[in-house]
Amino acid sequence: MLKTALRNVLAHKARLLMTVLAVTLGVAFVSGALVFADSSTAAHRAALSKDYADIAVTVTPKDPPPGAPGATGSGGSAGDEHATVLDDVLARDLAALPGVAAVRPSADGLATLNASDGNPLRTGRVWAHRAAAYVPGADGKDRRHPLTEGRAPRNGEEIAVDSGTAAAGRFRIGEEITLATDGPAMTKRLVGIVTTRDTRVTAGGTLVLFDRATAQQLFASPGRYTSIDLSAVPGTDTAELARRVAARLPAGRAEATTGTAQAAQQAVLVDTLTRGNEKLSLVFAGVALFIGSFLIVNTFTMLVARRTREIALLRAIGATRRQVVRSLLWEAVLLGLAASTLGFLLGLAIASVLPEVLSTTGEPLPRGPLVIGPLPVAAALAVGVGVTVLAAWLPSRRAARIAPIEALRAAEQPPTATASRVRGAAGTLLLALGAGLLLSLAGAKDASEENLQSAMFGCALLVIAMIVLAPLLAVPVIRLSGRLTGRLGIAGHLAHRNALRDPRRTAATASALMVSTALVAGLAVIGHSTGQALDRRAAAGLSADYVISTHTSSAGIDPAAVQRVTTAPGVRTATAVTDSTLYIGGGVREMSGVDPAAAPSVMELDFVSGSLKDLGPGRIALSSTLARENGVRAGDRIDARIGGPGQDRTPYTVIGVYEDNPTARDALGARTEVQDKSLDPGSVQRVLVRADGGAADAATKDRLRTATGNNPLLRVQDRQELVQEAAGSLSTLLTLTYGLLAIGGVIAALGIMNTLAMSVSDRTREIGVLRAIGMDRAGIRRTIRLESLTVAAFGTLLGLAAGLFGAWTVGALTNGALKGYSLALPWGTLLLVCVTSLATGAVAAALPARRAAALSPLEAVAEL
Repeated sequence: MLKTALRNVLAHKARLLMTVLAVTLGVAFVSGALVFADSSTAAHRAALSKDYADIAVTVTPKDPPPGAPGATGSGGSAGDEHATVLDDVLARDLAALPGVAAVRPSADGLATLNASDGNPLRTGRVWAHRAAAYVPGADGKDRRHPLTEGRAPRNGEEIAVDSGTAAAGRFRIGEEITLATDGPAMTKRLVGIVTTRDTRVTAGGTLVLFDRATAQQLFASPGRYTSIDLSAVPGTDTAELARRVAARLPAGRAEATTGTAQAAQQAVLVDTLTRGNEKLSLVFAGVALFIGSFLIVNTFTMLVARRTREIALLRAIGATRRQVVRSLLWEAVLLGLAASTLGFLLGLAIASVLPEVLSTTGEPLPRGPLVIGPLPVAAALAVGVGVTVLAAWLPSRRAARIAPIEALRAAEQPPTATASRVRGAAGTLLLALGAGLLLSLAGAKDASEENLQSAMFGCALLVIAMIVLAPLLAVPVIRLSGRLTGRLGIAGHLAHRNALRDPRRTAATASALMVSTALVAGLAVIGHSTGQALDRRAAAGLSADYVISTHTSSAGIDPAAVQRVTTAPGVRTATAVTDSTLYIGGGVREMSGVDPAAAPSVMELDFVSGSLKDLGPGRIALSSTLARENGVRAGDRIDARIGGPGQDRTPYTVIGVYEDNPTARDALGARTEVQDKSLDPGSVQRVLVRADGGAADAATKDRLRTATGNNPLLRVQDRQELVQEAAGSLSTLLTLTYGLLAIGGVIAALGIMNTLAMSVSDRTREIGVLRAIGMDRAGIRRTIRLESLTVAAFGTLLGLAAGLFGAWTVGALTNGALKGYSLALPWGTLLLVCVTSLATGAVAAALPARRAAALSPLEAVAEL
């Protein structure tokens, strides 16, 4: 039977080509997704990780408890003894300990640079901006940062960068570079370019090196360090060395941690941060495999139906049912092995281009080599062989159950009435369960994780129900569409009848297109509706033309920069805003500290009761949602706390309640009071600017950038850029939407092409008769194309119905999490989906139609 299976594969290799392509695509996306996930995780791990390979013990300052002397909210400073306990004296003491091979003190932090064009370099990466001291050894060289060009920085006016940073920013030796650490911008001269093995940098980050004194001044305090790394003599027990080191440290002011322990803690953090990297790619893989399974099942079903007489002959000459099934399954195994090999190779190509495809925000993903582990290889074989065998198992058992004499009489076995009733009952039950679950969630308006998972389960039930019911729905739907195709003459009538000839085949062919259409339509509607809601909220409540805000700085905007912005040419009004937290009731909310006299000129505040003019120390205004949650109105008093630890709850008078406003946040307070009670007293997080003429323009924006000192930690955005930034979070969803459309289109096209090709082969004599009685080749081609369009239209119609219903119900949950959300149909995208689906059917019919038209009438009629 193995020989029989091999001969059948070789004999029907043309027919099985589409099946191999379908399995290949499914395997490619699964293996490619797994390779991409492993590679992406490794690249992110490298970007987020410090190399502890040569570090036995690290000594770091120990933070004092909140409220203790020396505790601050923003890290170390010159006056913080707890944060600056590490010095050269301690480093020398530790170097003298038994088992210590070498000691390297470090003054590390973060620094963001402007590229040569004046724009911040790689601002989208919170992990990217490494900064450290150039620490020369006895030979005058820093072994961690070997120089490749220029020299090391010698004073506070000089810096060095790594070669990757120099290339990305287009820096040259001797060039003046603007950068910032955590405050005002600075200008330094580039004197050297180094290389580094730090994976946080080589994965796509940046590195700035200062001389030791400058780095200490910026990131610790003069003469002090942020950490001290110790390497051990070979054979030294690192745990014992850590205990010796800890015994030499000032009690309660520093701590020693082994490199192994730090690596373990870091691994947990990195795993948490990279856990979701593979989800998007696995969605692509699952969709490709799910849709491709329809093509595989349909192909094997048709192959078995075509070979019913052959199978009956095998049974008649003594083959058992088990041998027949085994023969067909061996065919599936051989196909699966071939497709798995091709799919895995294609998957490697997919994994190599996915980072570029998914880098839709302008910042590429971390760089790194492809990581090919055993799991993708095993998955390729399991998916390729397993899915193909499972797809072939059901039709093979069905064929083996047919009696030999019955099979010799008929090539096709229509479904029994009992089978149709069982299918109808099962499909109706699944439809009721899925629709009922989604409708029940629609009324909840609670976008909790549990409800979202339930909604996904309900959508899955809905799609499965449509698949089960598709053969039953095909008859009435296609009969209805036949009124349209029937007007196209005899070709349209024949196309309509051919689509109805085998509803199961038609439904199975259309199911791939239905699933992809449902996913794309649903995601497109949700994405479009969410995008419009975010657009409305992005600049809602804002009457200013520009917003200047901090990008990564915890210290806020330099007061001198605020003053320069206020007096910049083209600025009518500029008011500073201090953002803080408000502890009220049992929760924590966002609060804005504003100048009550200037705020109305840059904010659109709609007070339900009270007025902003009464804002001052001890008096706050609340958004309507926050006031309702706490049961207060204008004139009431409520206990609250502004700022971080160390502040006590005090009674505040509610001077007014305003409509929810994203610009004003949840509560408004007097800026002087909010600044005094914030974690960083006197800080400013936003500056709202009203320009002369009331319109944004490039010249004014450039003047504002200049007024901020071209600080790379600050961003100047007009209203349109705020909207675009809010919509930027939907880029992944849009990528997913169009990716799913492409996957579904390709696999659906293969399915329709495969079905029509086999159908043409089955109807060779019929086509010959049509040619003999006068139908020309154009008529034959038109018939095949119209049949393909009928199948495509059927799948598109069911997919749109399922997708729109799912989007409506899931959108109701979104409305609970995103205020202002309302269902908005993206007519352009939906039209594109319909046109693409129908075009898929037209393209898929091209080859089978050409083949049918090329048949010779006499040869076709004579064929048995």
